[in-house]
Amino acid sequence: MGIFQAIVDFITSALNYLYHVTESMGVPSYALAIILLTLLLKLALFPLTQKQMKSMRAMQVLQPKLKEIQEKYKQKDPKKMQELTMQMYKDNKVNPLAGCLPLLLQMPILIALFKALLDFDFKDPEHAGFLWITSLSHTDHLYILPLLAGLTTFMQARLTTSTADQTQRMMLYMMPVFIIWISTTVPSGLVLYWIVFNFAGFAQQYYVNKQPTLELKEVVPESEVKGSRKKR
Repeated sequence: MGIFQAIVDFITSALNYLYHVTESMGVPSYALAIILLTLLLKLALFPLTQKQMKSMRAMQVLQPKLKEIQEKYKQKDPKKMQELTMQMYKDNKVNPLAGCLPLLLQMPILIALFKALLDFDFKDPEHAGFLWITSLSHTDHLYILPLLAGLTTFMQARLTTSTADQTQRMMLYMMPVFIIWISTTVPSGLVLYWIVFNFAGFAQQYYVNKQPTLELKEVVPESEVKGSRKKR
């Protein structure tokens, strides 16, 4: 509990500091402070998110081949299917769990920002709003930010989702709906953070996707390789 409170205090201090930065720029705004905080955190997490996005792109490229292996061996030889799948990851240097760490690091930040905004002590309440929103501690009564949160979630996910896979296709549409719903229940400042983070993530993922496509390496079960060696 002490560590989490330290994160909340850090987020609070960072927002107040960045608010003072906007004051010195002549545009005092807590909304702008949240945007700056988001971009700074995105920059800090860049090495991890870059690795995550490259892995997600590689997974997207591998998906048709993985599906082919699954359809071929799932019923008659599940063990061989697992062997080929893991070997496909290994030979193409893809870690299917690479995307977990950035998400795990994001969760404490999101929760801490949520906690900080619930009863935030704004230095100047006149600068606590954002366009049509009177306070970033309040929910968006017009639901514009929640809709944008859902849209940006969809935009980013679309870049790495294989629509050929039924489960991924379902998640592509279900996740934005969930984000829209949850965004109607939390402070609008948190939703603003999510939108800006998604926009930055979309730009980063778009750049990653434009890089040379991964060349797939065909895999041969290790059992067959060992068998051929014995015959020699």
